[in-house]
Amino acid sequence: MKFNTKVIHGGQEHDPAYGSVMPPIYQTTTYAQSTPGGHKGYEYSRTHNPTRNTLENAFASIENGNYGLAFGSGLAAIDAILKLLQPGDEVVSTNDLYGGTYRLFTKIYENFGIKFHFIGMENTSRIEEYITPDTKLIWVETPTNPMMNIIDIVAVSKIAKKNDVLLAVDNTFATPYLQRPLDLGADIVMHSATKYLGGHSDVVMGALVVKDKDLADKLYFIQNASGAICGPQDSFLVLRGIKTLHIRMQRHCENGKAIAIYLANHPKIENVYWPGFESHPNFEVAKSQMDDFGGMVSFTTKGNNYEEAIRIVENLKIFTLAESLGGVESLAGHPASMTHASIPKEEREKTGIVDSLIRLSVGIEDEGDLIADLEQAIG
Repeated sequence: MKFNTKVIHGGQEHDPAYGSVMPPIYQTTTYAQSTPGGHKGYEYSRTHNPTRNTLENAFASIENGNYGLAFGSGLAAIDAILKLLQPGDEVVSTNDLYGGTYRLFTKIYENFGIKFHFIGMENTSRIEEYITPDTKLIWVETPTNPMMNIIDIVAVSKIAKKNDVLLAVDNTFATPYLQRPLDLGADIVMHSATKYLGGHSDVVMGALVVKDKDLADKLYFIQNASGAICGPQDSFLVLRGIKTLHIRMQRHCENGKAIAIYLANHPKIENVYWPGFESHPNFEVAKSQMDDFGGMVSFTTKGNNYEEAIRIVENLKIFTLAESLGGVESLAGHPASMTHASIPKEEREKTGIVDSLIRLSVGIEDEGDLIADLEQAIG
């Protein structure tokens, strides 16, 4: 089954009760039992819910995995991965990553005795310098948030396997429409399903997908024991979003390319970060592991002018100044004061998140209208 069919049918069956084509919303906490312990596979909705299970099957299908898990948010999904670790364990993580992930790592799990190494992974040879006998996890974002760096998943997976270390990849920016990390050697794929998988800015959710049953069983145990699950209504919304992922991503990619080219030729713009440029340091890697280059674009104004960046985002009319990404509508953000404000300024600037950086989530509106909006805002 090819991807465009999988998003609609993958892991799905018609409801056995009445043949419902769309999965029903099982808005229930508990299930009748014929005798103590005798039930039809469901006893309590924190553990299992038919609507959530259908979504989890869809997650597994589109990522070419065997087991999917849905959580109340992307950070809850990341939290479940970190609960596989013990005090004294070490994690090697990319240094350009979502601010909430960095906050969870440093403000919560460092206090529990887990050590994190934040390094640039564009050159994967650096990774082995930081691997010790205590290293248990390599954490990768690619493309990274917000600098659009590209990390070679195949190369990192070889390092992980050589050292018997888990590799987890945040695939939120690319989505499985563009990139399938499990096929490239990753052990765990994570999504903020709030973003492209949901696609309509109306639900908060996280997802994990794995192939290995033992790893899946550990994560299912954590999911149930910790209880950071999503509800059936949210599961229904993301299921509905997945069904149009392929056509939405096609337009996100088309518009993202047009915006990136426009900005690269604008005299008031200094740098444009988008992995589809041949000048991108890891363009060849992006071309080999991605089917297209996505709808996320970041850029800086001339002279690293904070006030100019703020003026631009405040004057946009079609782009909405807001956090998040991946919805059908275009959003603009200022990472230093919004999504990445939890990262200390000195650490932010080491990775390129300067005060003039603007991040765009390019939606599926008319390309000409989006360019016209940027034109009037930049001036």
